[in-house]
Amino acid sequence: MKLTTTHIAVLLFIAATVMGCRGQKSEKPPVMPQQNMAFQERFNAQQENPFFEDNRSMRMPVEGTISRGNMRDNPTVYEGVDDEGEYVDEIPMEVTKSFLYRGKERYDIFCQACHGGTGDGQGIIMEGQYGYVPAPTFHRGASYDMPEGELYSAIANGIRSMPSYGSQIPVEDRWAIVAYIRALQQSQNASEEDMGRFDVDLADLQAEYEAEQARQEALAEEAGEEEDVEDISVDRGEALYTQYACNTCHSVDGTQLVGPTFEGLYGSERTFTDGSTAEADEEYLYESIVAPGERVTEGYDNVMQAYDYLSEDEIQSLIEFIKAQSDN
Repeated sequence: MKLTTTHIAVLLFIAATVMGCRGQKSEKPPVMPQQNMAFQERFNAQQENPFFEDNRSMRMPVEGTISRGNMRDNPTVYEGVDDEGEYVDEIPMEVTKSFLYRGKERYDIFCQACHGGTGDGQGIIMEGQYGYVPAPTFHRGASYDMPEGELYSAIANGIRSMPSYGSQIPVEDRWAIVAYIRALQQSQNASEEDMGRFDVDLADLQAEYEAEQARQEALAEEAGEEEDVEDISVDRGEALYTQYACNTCHSVDGTQLVGPTFEGLYGSERTFTDGSTAEADEEYLYESIVAPGERVTEGYDNVMQAYDYLSEDEIQSLIEFIKAQSDN
């Protein structure tokens, strides 16, 4: 077949295309035949603009501008505070059965992993391998005393190590979650008189509970027989210090975090929020792990949850690790 000029041109084009796909990196900018608005004359946020006298490119809205769609002039609903900026102690929406069920659905999606299905702080993150700061239980005095607006604010804005869920949970759903948290608190503290108002056989519930407790104790006893108790040691305490994310609140080098540093803690004199003092001995360290709210060190908030679910050898290992941070 005789090659024509057209054939030669096509072959050259194919050869050039293949050579251009050899995998070599080019330092030249990519070719953009259709640029649309990829390149335009504009000012970025915070960039200087000499056109205006104040040299600011970001301008205030024209006087008299009216917000459309995002006007949030009710701080109680959107921020959980009153006109004085104090947290409100009532949910500013009608709490109905459907509202509570909506709160349960949203809670199970966003909150259960950390705070647990019953709000006891025993979510999946408590398994230890995730490295998260353990979430507090809602069944404690500090949580009971929180105004509804403070719970709402924690969801909307985050608090301490908890991130904000404002971009994921709409306003009404935040209040629904607050309502469900209150329902969880009441459900865990219902009296026999309250239960008697419903069609519930308390005797059957008690028997079922006792049977489950006996089953759990039997499993624990069986596991104890099969496994040797681990040694109490500084090394194990250090591993637990990392496993339970103690390092996010308590440093070992003197750095002040959410909680007191472990450096020099053992044997030091502690001053508490009620004005009393005590030596940080083993008894104090033990209490600080299993019941941290009993004596809160001055200058810190009562935000640590109780680690009373740890085994005795785990607690003692943590104490040994803390003591080791005071050895010179």
